[in-house]
Amino acid sequence: MNKQKLIFIVDDDPFINMLVVKRFTSKGYRLEAFGFGEDCLSSLNKNPDLIILDYYFIDHERKVMNGMEIFDKIKEFRPETPVIMLSNQEKGEIVLELARKGIDDYIIKDNNLLDNLNIAIDELFERK
Repeated sequence: MNKQKLIFIVDDDPFINMLVVKRFTSKGYRLEAFGFGEDCLSSLNKNPDLIILDYYFIDHERKVMNGMEIFDKIKEFRPETPVIMLSNQEKGEIVLELARKGIDDYIIKDNNLLDNLNIAIDELFERK
């Protein structure tokens, strides 16, 4: 059905990464988890079918790019790769900016995260 599609999950919260990996591996997808966008960018040559990207990253050791910067880099190298953005942000202007940039979907990190992600992924792969 999904021909072992490769999904990258990029979040600095290991718990979110684990939840997403467990949920979607059980649905037959291949997943790779990354703590930061920079790590994801260095693996783009694996041609992921989808990237699930957190909006906000914090690293107390070094400066890291935020989700918007990572998104721009992904689109630079792999413009056809769909990206779903995750965030705690409910600010309309951020969502609007992401929509203008061409984000495929935007999902708020709440108790419905996995279900909403599931719907978004199903819809996205049906459109492709």
